Amino acid sequence: MVQPGGGMPDMQAILQQAQQMQQQLVAAQEELARTEVTGTSGGGLVKATVTGGMELKSLQIDPKAVDPEDTETLADHDVAAVRDAMSSAQKLTEEKLGPVAGALGGGGGMPDLGGLGLPGLK
Repeated sequence: MVQPGGGMPDMQAILQQAQQMQQQLVAAQEELARTEVTGTSGGGLVKATVTGGMELKSLQIDPKAVDPEDTETLADHDVAAVRDAMSSAQKLTEEKLGPVAGALGGGGGMPDLGGLGLPGLK
């Protein structure tokens, strides 16, 4: 962004590029909020669906997973399915925001995305 001949950086071009990156980031965040991923446990007996924004949308429990004598195992399956879904949502977030975040100064790795308004990112 330096002018030919070693002049000052073109501030207008820098500001336009920053605005474009911000728009890309907002678009990626909106897409993530609409995208749903599913996690499972117990061989598919329990399914949890979350958005890319880390919002739990649904929890489905197959009746075969319900044992009145062993509710602890069912609870463990529920937690495992939600964690699986959250992990998938986190990976999706990194895939969608990684290129934009890198352009914003993250270099080769992911910067701290906690300030980007996405719950669950710290």
